[in-house]
Order: sequence, then C-alpha cells, then structure tokens
Amino acid sequence: MGDISECSCSLVLCCIGFVTVVYFLLRWSWQCWYGFKAYMISEIWQTDLRTYGQWAVVTGATSGIGRAYAEELAKRGLNIVLISRSEEKLRRVAKEIESQCKRQTHVIQTDFTEGHSIYPVIAQQLAGLEIGILVNNVGMNYIGFLANFLDVPDPDQRITQVINCNMLSVTQMSRLILPGMVKRGKGLIINISSEAASQPQPMLSVYSATKIFVTYFSRSLDAEYRSRGITVQCVAPFVVSTNMTHNIPVNALVKSAASFARDALNTVGYTTYTSGCLTHALQHIALSLFFPGWLRLSSFCVQCMAKFARSIEPKVRERMAQTNNKHG
Repeated sequence: MGDISECSCSLVLCCIGFVTVVYFLLRWSWQCWYGFKAYMISEIWQTDLRTYGQWAVVTGATSGIGRAYAEELAKRGLNIVLISRSEEKLRRVAKEIESQCKRQTHVIQTDFTEGHSIYPVIAQQLAGLEIGILVNNVGMNYIGFLANFLDVPDPDQRITQVINCNMLSVTQMSRLILPGMVKRGKGLIINISSEAASQPQPMLSVYSATKIFVTYFSRSLDAEYRSRGITVQCVAPFVVSTNMTHNIPVNALVKSAASFARDALNTVGYTTYTSGCLTHALQHIALSLFFPGWLRLSSFCVQCMAKFARSIEPKVRERMAQTNNKHG
C-alpha cells in the first residue's frame, strides 16, 4: 500500500510539474509572438493612420516626443493641431511641418499647468475639425533630477502644476475630443505614460504616480470604447533624448525622439499597451526581472539611489543649464 501511495504522489507531482512547464512555455511563446508582431511585423505592415480622420491633435508639440509625433503624423498624411506653451515655438514648428510635409497646421497656445480654465478655450478653437487622432504627450517632472518628495523646490505650486499637466490634461483633452470620435465611430487616442509607472519609483514619487494614472486611465478607456471603434493606446517609453532627460546622448539604449515616435506609431493597430520600440521593451523585461518592485522600494536601494543622485547632481545641473541656454 505504501508503494502505491508513493507512486500516486509521484504521478500527481509529475502531472503538476508538466502542466506548470507547459503553461510557462505557452505564456513565453505567446509573449514572444506578441512582441514579434508589435515590433517587427509592424515595421512592414503599418496601419494607415489617415483612416481615423483628417486632423491629429498633439499636446506638448514644440519639442521632444510631442514634436516628433507631430512631424511623423504629418509625414503619414494628417493635418496637425499643435498645442503648447510657447507661441513662438508653435509658429516655428508649424511652419516647418507645412514646408516639409505639405500638410495644414493649426496652433493653440496654452499652458497645461494652469488647470481647468484653459479647456473651454481649447474646445472653442478645435470646433469644426474632424479630429481622428489625439496624442496626449504633454508632461513634466517636478524637478530635473532624483529627489525626495519634501526636497521639491516650491512644492505648493510645483506639485499642483505636475498634476495639472500630467493627469488633468489627459482626462480633459480626452473628454473634449472623444465625443466626436464616438459620433463618427472611429478614432485613436495615444497617451504617453512612462517606464517610471511600471513600478513605484522612489525619488520620482509624484511623477511615477501621475504616470501610472495615465496607464490605468488609458487601458480602462480602451476597454470602455473599443466596441465603438475607438482605440486608446498607452505608450510607456524608457529613456528618450529630450529636454526632460537633458538631451542625453543617443545610444543603443537611448532613442532619439524622432526614431521613437516612428517606431511607436508603427505599433498602432497591433497593441494598445507598448514600450514604443523593441529596445525599450527589452529594457522593461530586464528591469522587471533584475530590479523588481520589492527591491527598488527597500531602504537599502533607496539609500543607494539617494547617494547616486547626489553624485550626479552637478553634472545634471550643468546639462540643465546647457538646455536652458540652448532654448532660452
């Protein structure tokens, strides 16, 4: 009887092990196929973005990822509404798009840190346009380098500005433009989140929290309106060379804004949640495996990050000054 019991237990354990192995193999195979489709096949067969409508609206459109999205969308045949804070930069970027891409442009000058009061004016200026694509790109960090929550300069104003810019802009711009998309039965909303939202990120606490809001809002909105012909894509990039990252040099891991926007737009129609490009997707996987949430939230890790932040702060401040001088 004892031998029979032992054999039965062994058989059960073997079955459990077999099912577990098959499950993980199937899961790994599906993830590989999903990534191959999103980042490789999409390079060959791209979605025709003109089918969504004549106009694309891009917030934070005068530099970085926003400008790159605006230029790439214009190259793909859409007219562009550029929304940003600087009237001078808006006019300059609009002129370049009209000259190089032969598309129409419309500019709206506004400051997304100001809160609710700006949106009726934006709605008025968007009236009458067939808006097929909205790119909610505008965003900001509360400080230019890693810092604890209470070390933010002028926190009363700065924290409110970050929330208005990173969260309120996404919800209010979607509220303004989504009804027209629903009425036509088609539309695309692209919300720019961040790799910093993939796990809680100490020393980027407010930025990380606002970006996970963007991720959850995007995925929920996509589920709500998918059946009505609306696609809501969340893009969570790793490091891209922009003013926010102090124009860090492009390398194998860091993408230029133009290259990132091109790759990210290729994924439209293939996935509603993406790192934007293959190299960022691989970095996300590596970070999840080797730097999980429990580790980055540990006191030891936070102390190491604080020490690292102090060591690079002079260089970061120097880069910030160079960026300000360049764009001043």
